Amino acid sequence: MTELFNFSFYQLLVFIHIILFVLWLGADVGVFMLGQHFRKREKYDLPQRLVLLQLLVNLDMTPRTAWALMVPLTITMVDAGGWWDVPGWGVALSWVVGAVWLWLVWDAHIHDQTERAARDRKIEFVLKIGLTLFYLGLGILSLVQGEPLIPIWLATKALMFGLIFAAAIMIDVAFKPVGPQLGKLIAEGSSDETEIPLRKTMDTTRIWVWIVYLLLLATAFLGNIKPF
Repeated sequence: MTELFNFSFYQLLVFIHIILFVLWLGADVGVFMLGQHFRKREKYDLPQRLVLLQLLVNLDMTPRTAWALMVPLTITMVDAGGWWDVPGWGVALSWVVGAVWLWLVWDAHIHDQTERAARDRKIEFVLKIGLTLFYLGLGILSLVQGEPLIPIWLATKALMFGLIFAAAIMIDVAFKPVGPQLGKLIAEGSSDETEIPLRKTMDTTRIWVWIVYLLLLATAFLGNIKPF
């Protein structure tokens, strides 16, 4: 019976890491497909498309949640796996950061279209920029100096995780005009004047979405294959 539970804390973290990756990428593909159908004004009427958009927003909370949890999980994993001797306060701080980020994401979602949500998203934006710089700096420093992350594959993975942050931030930046454009669409109805600018914004956003997908797959490859 004891052998059934013969696994380490690090192995458990790796399993959770895989689950979060599946939720992040899998749910995000669902978000992408809903966005694809929202664009088809010749197939769906406006009320139907708005329902699809609401489903998209709700489903998008899954990858956003997984993304926030990835931060403390990755720091805890490299420490538990012996890849980096992170001080106890560093691991604790990562969980505080992850918890704050998670709260900001869900609080903004629950209070959407309010000043409170706008404040939450501004704070979250600054937090994501800080985390982007952290992972980029960690990856570059490790590749140049050979520490604190010694394996090249792990240092490269940290760097690519920072690039994922940067690309994901650009998704939010590119998607920002959608709010006013969608409001105009609802107020004035579907026409070339209201649809074309919205379509252009979504097309621009899709470029960054594809970049995130490619980076996620490349990062997963590095973590599993460890080619160098």
